Amino acid sequence: MEIELTASMMCANFGNLEKEVKDLDTGGIDSFHIDIMDGRYVPNFAMSLNDMTYIAQATEKPLDVHLMIEHPNNRIDLFLSRLRKGDTVYIHPEAEYHPSTTLLSIINAGMIPGIAINPGTSVETVLEMLRIVKKVLIMSVNPGNAGQMYLPYVGKKITKLLSLKEDMDFEVYWDGACGADKILEFAPKGVKGFVLGTTLLFGKEKNYGEILQNIRELRF
Repeated sequence: MEIELTASMMCANFGNLEKEVKDLDTGGIDSFHIDIMDGRYVPNFAMSLNDMTYIAQATEKPLDVHLMIEHPNNRIDLFLSRLRKGDTVYIHPEAEYHPSTTLLSIINAGMIPGIAINPGTSVETVLEMLRIVKKVLIMSVNPGNAGQMYLPYVGKKITKLLSLKEDMDFEVYWDGACGADKILEFAPKGVKGFVLGTTLLFGKEKNYGEILQNIRELRF
């Protein structure tokens, strides 16, 4: 079974970001997940526009940009102008007055449009947007910090989204507290990709290539 693995770069060693990107790239990562936090929509500050720009220039692999910011449409051009066609941009629907306008800007720039759904956001409140996005990022933890505990009720939400994805033409991705047990459970059900952070990828004694190979060799 083919799954997509993306590295949560807010967990990387920023003391040597160039080496981190290179090692992940050669180790076989599929894409780089960039968490942008403004300290308002979420209670934390994380990666910056400059961090995103550097990583976009340091690799040919796709970027997976997760905007955890208020009113992203006010600043969306700053991000789109520094990305490449085919990169993904996720927004949180609750953070925008008219999220479909922001999503159309992403589409018109040649990027892949996505929405991120918080644990407390129901599928019903984003149903209309599912027809214009290509990716849905399910947050299994509240956004804003790494290393949180998995919220088990999110599993039922994933099941509901998986029942809609063929008709509405989108893929489901997992973000937060992603362990091997979650991949083993949800990849066979149809979750396309997983954001890897401190649980499986970063801060381990093995190199990234070995870790990623081990994840891909999980038996479903």
